[in-house]
Amino acid sequence: MVNETAKRLIARVKQLRQANGLTQEQFAERAGLDYKYYQHVEAGRSLNLGLETLLKLAKGCGWELRQLFDFDAAPVALAEAKGHGSTATPRKGAGKVAKHITGQTRR
Repeated sequence: MVNETAKRLIARVKQLRQANGLTQEQFAERAGLDYKYYQHVEAGRSLNLGLETLLKLAKGCGWELRQLFDFDAAPVALAEAKGHGSTATPRKGAGKVAKHITGQTRR
């Protein structure tokens, strides 16, 4: 049962990676995983994944961990999932910097 769930999870991550047009190397970098390790995971040679690895896989997909286990949900592009064209997460205080640069101030 554990191996079957792991296989489904890995297939889902691969599907999400491909839906976003990422290579294995790009996805591994985005997730913070070693490229060779990620290759082993996606090939099914590493089925015993720890929590830290699962969290990194979710991060690479731009999702929360629980979303990876929703096997019935269709894969969506990261931009669609975020509701805009950018996949980057804004930094805290980024709005203040943008207002400063454009000369807009809050009154």
